[in-house]
Amino acid sequence: MDLRFPQAEPTLSEVQALDVVLAPSTVAEGWQRQHGGAHRARELRHLLLPSLHALQARVGWISPGGLGELCRRLDVPPAEAYGVATFYAMFITEQRPTRVVHVCADLVCHTRGAGALLDAVEAEFGAPDQACDQAGVGTAFWKPSPCLGLCERAPAALIVEAGDPAHEAVISMATVADISVAVRQGTHAVAAEAPPEAAVPQTVSPFGAGTTPELVLLARVGKVDPLSLDDFRAHGGYLALRAAVAMGPTAVIREVTDSQLVGRGGAAFPAGRKWQAVAGQPARPHYLVCNADESEPGTFKDRVILEGDPYSVIEAMTIAGYATGCELGFVYIRGEYPRALSHLQIAIDAARHRGFLGPDVMGLGFAFDIQVVRGAGAYICGEETAIFASIEGYRGEPRSKPPYPVEVGLFGKPTLVNNVETLVNVLPIMLRGGPAFAAIGTTGSSGTKLFCVSGSVKTAGVYEVPFGATLRELLDMAGGVPAGRSLRAVLLGGAAGSFVRADEIDVALTFEGVRAAGTTLGSGVVLALDDSVDLPTFLRRIAAFFRDESCGQCVPCRVGTVRQEEALVRLTVGSRQAHDIQLLRDVGEVMRDASICGFGQSAWNAIESAIDRLGALT
Repeated sequence: MDLRFPQAEPTLSEVQALDVVLAPSTVAEGWQRQHGGAHRARELRHLLLPSLHALQARVGWISPGGLGELCRRLDVPPAEAYGVATFYAMFITEQRPTRVVHVCADLVCHTRGAGALLDAVEAEFGAPDQACDQAGVGTAFWKPSPCLGLCERAPAALIVEAGDPAHEAVISMATVADISVAVRQGTHAVAAEAPPEAAVPQTVSPFGAGTTPELVLLARVGKVDPLSLDDFRAHGGYLALRAAVAMGPTAVIREVTDSQLVGRGGAAFPAGRKWQAVAGQPARPHYLVCNADESEPGTFKDRVILEGDPYSVIEAMTIAGYATGCELGFVYIRGEYPRALSHLQIAIDAARHRGFLGPDVMGLGFAFDIQVVRGAGAYICGEETAIFASIEGYRGEPRSKPPYPVEVGLFGKPTLVNNVETLVNVLPIMLRGGPAFAAIGTTGSSGTKLFCVSGSVKTAGVYEVPFGATLRELLDMAGGVPAGRSLRAVLLGGAAGSFVRADEIDVALTFEGVRAAGTTLGSGVVLALDDSVDLPTFLRRIAAFFRDESCGQCVPCRVGTVRQEEALVRLTVGSRQAHDIQLLRDVGEVMRDASICGFGQSAWNAIESAIDRLGALT
């Protein structure tokens, strides 16, 4: 692609798509270098990501003409815009058919037959990433995809059709026949054939009727209309916000601190300390970012909340904004969640229309609003500083710390970052008090935890249990492994986590319990593997995931993930060398010690545990 675009002109459709995001008058005019021009260009840069989404949604790819028009409007150098567009897996910079079928090839789907499904799809439609002309379908193509976050209904697929408007649909428990219909007929045929329950998040309650403790975070999911603000309020919605305003910002932070709530995204940092640090920063404005980019294979709990109870996220963000002095919040949601995105945007629009967001929230005397930013397929953007870069219109590359986000975050201002599950825990804290929340669970792990149970179990789903339940109890709630199979191992924490053996499943699911057992909770992934799973292939998929998803910014991760996969391939296909195991250990240690962010630092964890705990590759 010529990054100067000397001859490229946008089509009318591309201009119209950009008009929706930018408005016809939104032109940076920075090339004229008039007074304030460079400043205006910086102000508009955050529109780059939504503009790229708009171009691709309209015509199916990001053409030189469309990208050139976007660069002229935002005064972004074409090479920079091209670098951003090619950073994300969901953006395509080569012309393609308008219909794309993404078939998940990642870890959970692998345990549920995705390998055979991919082979069958290729046999019918030919190699991926090319038009399906030999099957008489020239307007579509298919491609293997990283995790789509539909792990409780694996194997899964996502269908995307460009146009005005664009359409998206998901297929759960996909078959070759389902994929064939999607390729040939598109989203409308898929939607028409989908069972009624496909529109409802498939959550599983681990507690029987009348038992205690009751569901807390999942209490409304599947019971209320997720798009109805009135239904949300009828089931206790916005009582927590009123309680928070009645006690004041300082007391809100005190209750969060007393609750001993820690981050649920994997880092387990005390939420109260983070809130207090942001609230105490003199620089203004403060920003709030809700991290809904749960791209860890096997993780789907935040999607379930966003689809089934989006107003709880809005209310929790409003409380956090009130307590920490943030007047604007962003929800950064992963691009593969079309239903969650739709439900959340509808809920935000309704809340704003009814005065629950805006310059005077509920007439309570403070301002707070929310914007949604859609990711585009980059696992690394789950890292808190990579989110900032992505929202600001740059490649989603992590930043070195310090300075920390609470001091210098989004747009260079103090920023509070929490994930969806962490934030919604604030609602019961406001209603019941911090000490009451801390009394649930254990001394080192308070409250309840959402676990994403998938893989070789009878009933996959999101399970909410108090901290302290054992892994065995959780697997029993999910029905155990299928009849005739035996449990081989459980991957805790996803691709960045570690394995435990079948004889270790009595470990307590607490931060201190798994730490003592030499493993991790991570974001809550519990991926069961029975004796039918091909472990070497599974490990190669983990290595391929890290190689694919590395942002490439730092050498230890950029080179290390490639060398790790190469060694694994040699070890598992019969061309092993004597030093390959030691090479894996050496590369893993370098990545762990020298990578910029947690991605590279954890890229060796699962493979190391497979060697040391499962005896794999020896």
